[in-house]
Amino acid sequence: MRHTHVVLTATALLLASNSWSAPAQTPPAPQNKPPAAQIKPVEETLFGRKIIDNYRYMEALDPATITWMKTQGAYTRSVLDGIKPLAQLKADSAKFSASFGLIQGYVHFGTRGFYEERAPGSDNFDLMVSDGAGIRKLVDVAALRAANGGKPFAINYFLASPDGNKVAVGISEGGSEDASITVYDAASGAKIAGPVDRAQFGATSWSDDSKLLYFVRLQKTAANAPPSDKYLNATADAWDLKSEPVALLGAALGHGFALTPVEAPAIAISVGAPMAAALSINGVQNELAMWLAPAAQVNDPKVTWTKFITREDGITGVDMRGAEIFLLSHKDAPTFKVLTVRAGQPLSAASTLVPAQADRVIEAIHVASDALYVLARHGAYSQLLRIPAGSTAIEEVTLPFPGHIGEAFTDPRVAGVTLGISSMVTPPTEFTYHPAGKSFSDLKLGSHGEFAAADYVVSDLKAKAADGVLVPLSLVQPKGAKGAQITILEAYGSYGISELADFSIRRAEAMRKGITYGVCHVRGGGELGEQWRLGGKDANKHNTWGDLIACSEYVIARGMTSPAKLFILGGSAGGITMGRSMTERPDLFAGVLDLVPSANTLRAEFTAGGPANIPEFGSITDAAGLANLYEMDSIQHIKKGTQYPAVMITTGLNDPRVAPWEPAKLAAALQASGTSKPVLLRIDEEAGHGIGSTKTQTDLLTADWIAFVFWRAGLPEWQPAGQ
Repeated sequence: MRHTHVVLTATALLLASNSWSAPAQTPPAPQNKPPAAQIKPVEETLFGRKIIDNYRYMEALDPATITWMKTQGAYTRSVLDGIKPLAQLKADSAKFSASFGLIQGYVHFGTRGFYEERAPGSDNFDLMVSDGAGIRKLVDVAALRAANGGKPFAINYFLASPDGNKVAVGISEGGSEDASITVYDAASGAKIAGPVDRAQFGATSWSDDSKLLYFVRLQKTAANAPPSDKYLNATADAWDLKSEPVALLGAALGHGFALTPVEAPAIAISVGAPMAAALSINGVQNELAMWLAPAAQVNDPKVTWTKFITREDGITGVDMRGAEIFLLSHKDAPTFKVLTVRAGQPLSAASTLVPAQADRVIEAIHVASDALYVLARHGAYSQLLRIPAGSTAIEEVTLPFPGHIGEAFTDPRVAGVTLGISSMVTPPTEFTYHPAGKSFSDLKLGSHGEFAAADYVVSDLKAKAADGVLVPLSLVQPKGAKGAQITILEAYGSYGISELADFSIRRAEAMRKGITYGVCHVRGGGELGEQWRLGGKDANKHNTWGDLIACSEYVIARGMTSPAKLFILGGSAGGITMGRSMTERPDLFAGVLDLVPSANTLRAEFTAGGPANIPEFGSITDAAGLANLYEMDSIQHIKKGTQYPAVMITTGLNDPRVAPWEPAKLAAALQASGTSKPVLLRIDEEAGHGIGSTKTQTDLLTADWIAFVFWRAGLPEWQPAGQ
């Protein structure tokens, strides 16, 4: 389940840079290319369509398959390590990323602030608390790793109690995201309760008195259960921190409202609100279903939950202040609107508080004691709106600088809002807005690292797609760049997720090496609202890779780059965009960086996350779903005898979102196509989907794909030994 609560040409820069002054060493020759994967075709006919799967056996991830994958990984490692400047690039990338102090998830309850921090030079995000006694670590991930033989661990989430005295923390190992939840005392750091396992989807609320924690718990599956059972029959549990958690809602419980096995229930209690909400989350679907019950009776299995909204109402966000309920909706409002209604009234009684505007997309709502704060966007740039309590007036709050609000926090008991803002060339800064003085204050958290925004030019462009639609393209070039540059275009395009004007260290690392970096805002994302999302979904999914092709043709046509210097980068569901762009236009790209890719959509619903993704991609159990999934499937569109661009595919063996066999099957199919260009499978045996990876893991991956880009762009000093 996806849930939320990155004047010189490249050649001249590299030749002139003092950073390449390490003593020259002869890199090792690459290992012999490993044998191709065995072809064991499985043929089936679905709705009259014959489908051949040459690598179905890999889905078992049996020892032979794992051995083949690791052998491929070792070969990839030997090829990349044969690039002489890579060793210095690794050191340089590590130093660059270490210059940043990163902050995420800032909240403030009672007298305490809580946030995750990766301090300069640290390999991990730690949980920090700030109060009258100073700033200190509550969860020290480095210490946790040291106590477990150095294995990677990560904080998946945290939720502080309303009184600020406790904090619930989900921690997982090796990129698995398989979190267990532990509760700590905020003053002393002592463990109060836990860990409780199967808590991957996180804590959702505390009771008003901070004594009960509500969280989503996964079912306990049998050892021989199919992977697709993992996320079924989740429950909403209450935990008093003394005894075992109690399941309150769930499809298999026999009480509460009816749910399907795929739907995950979540209990949400807003401090001081008379009514509690129970949300039904249908896999990755954005639209919510919601029931209400008296907050004081939530723990009674016999409480009556009253249906309030259905998925057909188009509600994607909810917040409460006392008896006021605020709703974010796209029904009859493709760029979203904000509704308000009082508890006890039906949705039909709701009034529109912030109407939709064609040129403005509303992203989120956050309620404080003084006002409702609305996060909106014009293109890739944020706008902050404020509607004072008891009023319908809409005020615009001028932000400290143009950029995107990546996160926001409010407390319905407290005035103001805290925001994390960044841009493509401005590292994130945490600000608090003070309505009394109509001013922002910098919280002075984190540090901005060794990055000079003045060295780059940011352009907001539009490329015309094949159907005439204009596709937004954000492009960052070195100042004074002339002629065709080595260029990376990134794209995603699923779930309505927007790739916006946010700062990313990995992007910045590529930029500072002279690479022009762009983000193509393809359909299927939410950049331009609900219609933009639907324009890249189901039978319209071809627009997603069509838009990336259009962006690529645009930068080539304007002389910004050339097919010999153009690379595309994407991951996860963005792997659909990468794979199908590559198979449709193999002539257009010098290389493809396909990170933990969804590549075999015809088989994805049989993975752990498969059932939850059916609302987004469909199912092979109906004719339309099969047709759509076939069109998205990169492996099915690989053709014998076609010369594909060079490809680097990555996976982590602990990936819970895209099963490692999908990237493996993609690599096998491309290698069997007869293409003469490299097809590399990069393996991280202690990583997952990238969520929870350490700084070191991320640095090494970034250095590898930058080296791959320079190699395939033809820079002489970046050619691997023996190639």
